[in-house]
Amino acid sequence: MQIILTDWLLYVELIYLLFLILVALRIIYDSHSTSKALAYLLLIFFVPILGVLFYFSFGINYRKRKMYSKKLKADDVYGKNLNKRLQAIHQEFKQASSDLIEENKDLIRMLSNVNMGESPLLIENEVEILKNGEVFFPRLLEDLKAAKKQIHIEYYIYEDDEIGNEVAEVLIQKAIEGVEVRFIYDDFGSRTIRKTLVRKLKAAGVEIFPFNRIIWIALANRMNYRNHRKIVVIDGCIGYTGGINISDKYDNRKKEKNNLFWRDTHMRIDGSGAYGLQHAFLCDWNFSSKQNLVISERFFPIIPNSLNKKTPVQIISSGPDSDLPSILYSVLQAIHHAKSEILITTPYYIPDESLQQAIIMAAMSGKKVKILVPGKSDSRLVKLASESYFEELLKVGVEIFRYNKGFVHAKTLVTDSDVTSIGTCNLDHRSFDLNFEVNAVIYDKEVANEMRAMFHEDCKHATRFDYNRWYKRSVWHRFKNSFIRLLSPLL
Repeated sequence: MQIILTDWLLYVELIYLLFLILVALRIIYDSHSTSKALAYLLLIFFVPILGVLFYFSFGINYRKRKMYSKKLKADDVYGKNLNKRLQAIHQEFKQASSDLIEENKDLIRMLSNVNMGESPLLIENEVEILKNGEVFFPRLLEDLKAAKKQIHIEYYIYEDDEIGNEVAEVLIQKAIEGVEVRFIYDDFGSRTIRKTLVRKLKAAGVEIFPFNRIIWIALANRMNYRNHRKIVVIDGCIGYTGGINISDKYDNRKKEKNNLFWRDTHMRIDGSGAYGLQHAFLCDWNFSSKQNLVISERFFPIIPNSLNKKTPVQIISSGPDSDLPSILYSVLQAIHHAKSEILITTPYYIPDESLQQAIIMAAMSGKKVKILVPGKSDSRLVKLASESYFEELLKVGVEIFRYNKGFVHAKTLVTDSDVTSIGTCNLDHRSFDLNFEVNAVIYDKEVANEMRAMFHEDCKHATRFDYNRWYKRSVWHRFKNSFIRLLSPLL
């Protein structure tokens, strides 16, 4: 009997070993990142069974298995007219020979490439930088109340709290007035509104759908691929995006309810730049609602020429549905193209190898690189993983500042080439590979100067890392950083 049991256990071990080899081959085939592949290989071999379950729940590369197609059908007549209109604008702008556009033509051309999602340069815009929720929320409510035809809203976090209900009441009122209101909420990030505001909005005539609804049989996998975008488009010509979600904690006027000061950055676009946000929204809408809305004048109205609207913008969206990590590439190109200064603000810094090396190379080339990160993180593991990258940056002269006034949640970049990036994407593996994100790249000297001033003001409330002190941190601290860094591709 003992011999039979021993033979049976041997067969089970051989089958499990064969299974592990097959999973390992899948990981090698599926992962485009060497560090990520090695992390998963370590996990499946050193954490039996649970490691395999973790990989199949969280590790499948959806960039190779697109979750949905980003292509939208177009009304033939309007599609042709819209293309002609955009081409005429671009030709007119090209003839104007803008030094700023000429200086950044490589970045513009790369983002316009078909493999990057064809993000056109949209030049007729007024751009307004909105610092923190106390500035953003009143501006948003004002525009929502003035909507005439449609409101499209898409959020990762939408809370059932004071500001969430205030926005919802406006949406309900506009729906009653006959305005088309479409609302996408992330089924994980906005889970608190599923049984409350969602039902209330539906009853009032608002079309509302969750993005990638969480189904228990596929819970882990669906939780892993979330829609982190924050998009509002009003009447096809006014758009919002940035780091601010719909939640009271983002509004520092409510500090009596939330003692933590929240530092964030959002932006308002008035002009053709809203087309890019509209396109991203409609792709997400057709996926979430199973409808088939098409490109037409109804969603992409012709915007009259205006001498006041001349700020060029490119909207980049990326996620598991993209052929390439478009936002990561935009950051890399902006860093490479900068001549003397790069200012980065991010709440989470867990870069892939290409980004870490790009920043190191920039600093070693004599460029001033400054990075602002939170003093206190909302995740102990993420903080330890982020810190593991600091020593090699500090060693080559990168200045890292730890924000002390509260929690810095802004996701921004500005260079001396007067290129500014504002959006939803953090500088980490999750944002570049797993989440659905959207960023705006702005080519404008005034916007860049405003963002520089904002960065330096934030640094007044921050502590600069000292390389010598950081190098002498305890052995235990170093071990924690190094150990968690092994898991950083999975965070």
